[in-house]
Amino acid sequence: MTRVLVTGAGGFIGHHLVKYLVEKGYWVRGVDIKEPEFEATQAHEFELLDLRRWPCCLQATRGIDEVYNLAANMGGIGFIETHKADVMHDNVLINIHMLEAARLNGVGRFFFTSSACIYPGYLQKSAEVTALKEADAYPADPEDGYGWEKLFSERQCRHYWEDYGLETRVVRFHNIYGPLGTYDGGREKSPAAICRKVALAEDGGEIEVWGDGQQTRSYCYIDDCVEGIHRLMRSDHREPLNLGSDRLVTVNELIDIVEGAAGKKVRRRYDLSKPQGVRGRNSDNTLLRKVLGWEPAITLEDGLGETYRWIHGQLELTGRIGATPVTSGT
Repeated sequence: MTRVLVTGAGGFIGHHLVKYLVEKGYWVRGVDIKEPEFEATQAHEFELLDLRRWPCCLQATRGIDEVYNLAANMGGIGFIETHKADVMHDNVLINIHMLEAARLNGVGRFFFTSSACIYPGYLQKSAEVTALKEADAYPADPEDGYGWEKLFSERQCRHYWEDYGLETRVVRFHNIYGPLGTYDGGREKSPAAICRKVALAEDGGEIEVWGDGQQTRSYCYIDDCVEGIHRLMRSDHREPLNLGSDRLVTVNELIDIVEGAAGKKVRRRYDLSKPQGVRGRNSDNTLLRKVLGWEPAITLEDGLGETYRWIHGQLELTGRIGATPVTSGT
């Protein structure tokens, strides 16, 4: 069995990736500073380690064939806009330590999870944004803080291949969402936040929306995400690659879809004082299709439906909303 390490295995994407790789027949060690929040890990071995610390990275990579490095200090736009020093400090330490530990311990392949936040702000000033190609990363003007540390670590991966022959793979995520992710507390992404707000609101009630609702994004469901990660790791493509949907929607359209999943309508109170990020961002999947012969296929309606039902269920379990009545015949 190929022995793989998934860092960030206590987080949203890492937890799903562990399950996917175990089902594929890999032996999996999960590492994080916390265990998964919503269900037990399926990793064959799970270690609580602080990967900002060099000895912990050496321990995590012992006896490992391949590393999927997802560990990061991150959250939604509200978090990364207000914790730039912590985000850059923690994530750069994790990434450079993990690369060097992987090299010293003879790891064969190293997967790094970057972000669409590396793309230049000057290309994302319009809601009708032109989809972002991988080559658009330079001349560089990434998102302040989080985007810069991701772009730096992309380069470090490249140099570890050039200088040491470590096979590195780099993916640029575009707004990954789905069940078992953070949905409250400040670190949640916009799909989870909207699902929570709609679930908590009465039919005809009001929710707060950050911005004017016309900012645009594309969203990729978690099942597509982990499949794309595995496909890229098995490929021979060493340059960064987008992983996301190329369906561009406004935040208002995102709310419309969540309303459909909830079977209710809500009024929207727009708050222009809250962090909004870039005006528009979308993934150009031309290279993804060429390299992998594949692209994300789960619709936003299906993915948000699953996500809404899971978040609604969590709010029921924690007593924040009443149990949904079961009607006759259902």
